[in-house]
Amino acid sequence: MLQHSDPTSSTLQLVANDMTDIMETLDTRELDLEDGEYDTTDTQVPAEHLPFKVIYHTVGFKESEAKVFLSSPITAKILEVERFTSAQDRFNVTAQRSVNKSLPAVFKIELKHGEFTWLVKRKEKHFMDLHRELRTYKTFMRLPLPTRSHTIRRHPGERSEVRQMPNLPRGGRDELAREEQVSSRRKQLEDYLNKLLKMSMYRNYHATMEFIDVSQLSFIHDLGPKGLEGMVQKRSGGHRIPGLNCCGRSNICYRWSKRWLVVKDSFLVYMKPDSGAISFVMLVDKEFGIKMDSKDTETTHGVRVDSLSRSLVLKCSSYRHARWWGQSLEGFVQKHGAAFLTDHRFGSFARQEENVLAKWYVNGKTYMEDVADALEEAKEEIFITDWWLSPEIFLKRPVVEGNRWRLDFILKRKAQQGVKVFVMLYKEVELALGINSGYSKRTLRHLHPNIKVMRHPDHVSSAVYLWAHHEKIIIIDQSVAFVSGIDLAYGRWDDREHRLTDVGSVALSHLEQASSAPSTNAAPPNGGGSASQSNGKTIFTVTDSVDQPKLKSQGRMKRTKFSIRRHLQKHGLAQADSDSDLEAEEMSDPVQTGVGDLFGNTRFWHGKDYCNFVYRDWIQLEKPFDDFIDRHTTPRMPWHDIASVVHGSAARDVARHFIQRWNFTK
Repeated sequence: MLQHSDPTSSTLQLVANDMTDIMETLDTRELDLEDGEYDTTDTQVPAEHLPFKVIYHTVGFKESEAKVFLSSPITAKILEVERFTSAQDRFNVTAQRSVNKSLPAVFKIELKHGEFTWLVKRKEKHFMDLHRELRTYKTFMRLPLPTRSHTIRRHPGERSEVRQMPNLPRGGRDELAREEQVSSRRKQLEDYLNKLLKMSMYRNYHATMEFIDVSQLSFIHDLGPKGLEGMVQKRSGGHRIPGLNCCGRSNICYRWSKRWLVVKDSFLVYMKPDSGAISFVMLVDKEFGIKMDSKDTETTHGVRVDSLSRSLVLKCSSYRHARWWGQSLEGFVQKHGAAFLTDHRFGSFARQEENVLAKWYVNGKTYMEDVADALEEAKEEIFITDWWLSPEIFLKRPVVEGNRWRLDFILKRKAQQGVKVFVMLYKEVELALGINSGYSKRTLRHLHPNIKVMRHPDHVSSAVYLWAHHEKIIIIDQSVAFVSGIDLAYGRWDDREHRLTDVGSVALSHLEQASSAPSTNAAPPNGGGSASQSNGKTIFTVTDSVDQPKLKSQGRMKRTKFSIRRHLQKHGLAQADSDSDLEAEEMSDPVQTGVGDLFGNTRFWHGKDYCNFVYRDWIQLEKPFDDFIDRHTTPRMPWHDIASVVHGSAARDVARHFIQRWNFTK
């Protein structure tokens, strides 16, 4: 970091002489567009808060559609002026005076915009370069280019606002300028910057935004406070993941690229200026560290940022530049992201959170119902990772609302609303497991472009076979996180009844008489459902596919009834002298749900969801509504597992874990 000592009289004298040229060059009157026609459309619509979704819609830095600023004004204040000389010059006054114009001053500027406050350091040369580019931009805007869609005449008030910008007076050339003169000129330079930032035309210009270190990620509230930003040269490689680095460590193997670096509370990213794409994210962790020595960075002036996943090397223009970046980056992370820089209880990366809303489950019914409700409330992001995921499972049962609560329909509906969906699946060894994650991936990806799916690991390249991902996590908007042992897959839905049979169908009880009236059926997409209309009312049901395999005992319900009973008695699952009849109970007792009473032979498990993996493993998963075991002779396998959900800061920690896994896999 640059020194923050108060300017001495000697420093102020040197600055006074250096100010002469810039005072002659800077003149805000040159930015006046004068009268005439030009495009005054403000391409940015300022807002009180930029939504988190902005991160998925970044554009090139020079594009006028970039959304950067809030509705509040930006203010700038020059806190101090720093001057640096060589050790030899400190002892040679004559030499000091002779080189005073070649030793640039550095201005430490504090900027405020809404809730955000940050610092930048700029030389006089940077002010001059900005002013020169804005003059070129002004000239360009005055040209009647045919590519501009339309031009409108500027309002008199707007012309007056530009003309009222004060002129920066030229400073004196006296080498022994008084401290008051230097202070006055510093104030003039500060006024110049503030005037520019009040004019949307120049504030929104990419050169101005680069001058004050802002980008499309600067003022998003959900990304935390604004940290250091700026254009850097980053070196390729440095990954600690096998296969991502060049085979050698010679300088000839490295490639330097121009990127825009953004430092946030507990992570940093860099973006491609041409497209605005976020090309890399580094989360800080217990191995986070900053190194600035040339032997560590392998460059003359540079900064090396270390973490568990990568050693990122940045090239700087000077020794002071490297120190400013390295020390500022380290200080910001230590202040805002200290919680992730050390291990916590049980060796966790996340600290223990207090007063967190949480809930736990013991069966799939209540768990999947809450998952469905949470998914329906998603506004920004959905993260899902599973050992196995079946796109066609119903999260709410019995099915009386068509496909509304089918997993793939929910995800497609949210994706169409603009929600980004990220799904990570375990890539199985196909000879050993029949979960067909390839089918799940294809099915989800074809639903909508906003749904991204990856599988891991690649067994051939990684030589990993007897190992699997077993995490079952669902995260909504990084504020609600389900952490469980229940996959969103066939056979997992169950309730406390743990029924062994499921041979019926279900309908709404208040439409019971509709069955005797004429009706028309229409099958929804992908099969497995029908909608019957009667007397202006609709009954939604789900049935098995019409082309399902012919089962031996279909159509012989009376015989099947006694076969199941004998089967249960044989395995000790029912008493021989019991007068109860499982199917009779299901037919006589209505099921209570949130949509009214249900009647009939309740159908909870459709197609592949009716399973008994001890009797037979799953086959033909691409035909989800085809039975693969005879539900009239073979009981289903009940399922029981635990799950939990957490909210708030604990959910964000779970989201951080998912993001780390996603980036690792990608």
